[in-house]
Amino acid sequence: MPDLMELYRDLHAHPELSFEEHKTAAKLAKRMKALGFEVTEGVGQTGVVSVMRNGDGPVVMLRADMDGLPVVEQTGLPYASKETATPASGVTTGVMHACGHDTHMTGFIGAAQLLVDHKDEWQGTLVMILQPAEELGLGALAMIEDGLYTRFPKPEYVLGFHDAAAPAPAGTIGYTPGYALANVDSVDITVKGIGGHGAYPHTTVDPVVLGSAIVMKLQTVVSRSSSPLDPAVITVGSFHAGAKHNIISDEAKLQITVRSYSDESRQLLLDGIRRVARGEAMSAGLSEEMMPVVTVEEPYTPSTFNDPEFSEERAASFAARFGDERVMQWPAVMGGEDFSQFRRASPEDVKSMIFWISGTTDEMLTALKDEGKPLPSLHSPFWAPDAEKVVATGAEALASAAIDLMPANGG
Repeated sequence: MPDLMELYRDLHAHPELSFEEHKTAAKLAKRMKALGFEVTEGVGQTGVVSVMRNGDGPVVMLRADMDGLPVVEQTGLPYASKETATPASGVTTGVMHACGHDTHMTGFIGAAQLLVDHKDEWQGTLVMILQPAEELGLGALAMIEDGLYTRFPKPEYVLGFHDAAAPAPAGTIGYTPGYALANVDSVDITVKGIGGHGAYPHTTVDPVVLGSAIVMKLQTVVSRSSSPLDPAVITVGSFHAGAKHNIISDEAKLQITVRSYSDESRQLLLDGIRRVARGEAMSAGLSEEMMPVVTVEEPYTPSTFNDPEFSEERAASFAARFGDERVMQWPAVMGGEDFSQFRRASPEDVKSMIFWISGTTDEMLTALKDEGKPLPSLHSPFWAPDAEKVVATGAEALASAAIDLMPANGG
């Protein structure tokens, strides 16, 4: 642990943005080579694939993500990040591991060390990947499209963990059979209008009024078109139009996030958005060529589905190792994770599970209980998990799961 925590502090202090994880990838690739893995760098731009063959047996893949976020760190930690970068927005910002990917990478290295040290206890092929650009939802797909399942041994099982800002002691393992995280769609609507003077609205078709009608009507897609038993979210996060008090613009722009679980639910929501936008424009009297333009960003982040039986087996094994009080089933969330891509690329052949490890410190739990102080969330500039417990639990959980799936001499 002392060496791992030194690595953690180094990773935390030097985060890199999505698809820019060059130094991080090189640093960790060097460690994997030293452990005896066959290491390939530059997979999916900055991803790293490490393979260790240890006789006949199953192929198990373990994954950690590497990228930081454009967040100015405010934790006050002695090893807080002072890094800056300029993302696609063009605005220079601080960079921080505000989602805990530094704990994921460190636990990943710990698991690799454990599996090398206990090589006599497992038999098969171990594939360990360091994935870029999870925060963009693009890194897993980039690695798959760059031959992850063709250039390297194709896994039968894929496992990964994510730290969590949960109301549970640090080191607690949470798991969710079935749908665990949501489809994430980004939708843009360009609302057209006929501009003019704010004093003479009757001579215009106001895109602000039309856009407002679309925003309100979109709420009925979830409340009246989607089953109340099928979780769904449509949130309009941005509405931009106009430049002056007394000018009616000729255009408004909406930015929307859409969350769902199944492919069918996703399609229902996206079709509903298109229908509402068109219907409200027709009500406003706009011609066919002035209908709103609805754009769905591709690729999107698909929902993460943990194979139920596989997840229950892994949870039972964790409970036997760590104790029942440290392993619990948690509800699904509407956040997104591109870990989903590894199963989705070959759903008939690959079983996968991502699980949570609470990083909530005792001080955070006490403040929550005694003062009602909310826990800092992931992506918060104040997120400083109990890294030692997350790393130790993650390393042992990943390594023990791999050994369970690849027992020596077939068990």
